[in-house]
Amino acid sequence: MAIKIFIDQGHNPSGSGWNTGAEGNGLYEQDITFAVGSYLADILDQDPRFEVRVSREAADTVLGTSNATSLQSRVNMANSWPADYFISIHANASTDPAVSGTEVLVHSQYTQSYWLAQHIQNAIISRMGTKDLGIVLRPGLFVLRRTQMPAVLAELGFITNEQDAALLRDDPRGFAQAIYQGLLSYFDLPPTRE
Repeated sequence: MAIKIFIDQGHNPSGSGWNTGAEGNGLYEQDITFAVGSYLADILDQDPRFEVRVSREAADTVLGTSNATSLQSRVNMANSWPADYFISIHANASTDPAVSGTEVLVHSQYTQSYWLAQHIQNAIISRMGTKDLGIVLRPGLFVLRRTQMPAVLAELGFITNEQDAALLRDDPRGFAQAIYQGLLSYFDLPPTRE
């Protein structure tokens, strides 16, 4: 039985008018999340142990007609499949350009989500060399609260930080590969030959 992973590429494309993401260093969060999520889907597609679906099939896919319905549609897609695990991909932002690093958000501690988050966090830090900001509890986040399976939200790096932004721009596949490594580690699966 393949493990069903739902990848939510956070936010809607620029120009959609709602649920668009952060901007910084000439980058748009929704473009980064689409690229990383698409690479991750491609990697998982090559591994018969996984089955994968994404929230945004194309870069110009718009979900919902407001922030609330955009988030609801992502949750509905995962719940109705139903996915075994939910991974939402995001880039962080701060008014302070010195702030950098990776963190993974979860609903609550000592859950499957929390342990999955630790594996993904460790893999991103190890592969990408970003600062470790740890696992953050965010029980109020809609996509973590309303999904019916273990769910994590990965803030890959700060789009507002020059070094993080360069990584997000130049190596989205590296972030995808790191998340995949985190999944393999969590499930204690050997890597397939690439």
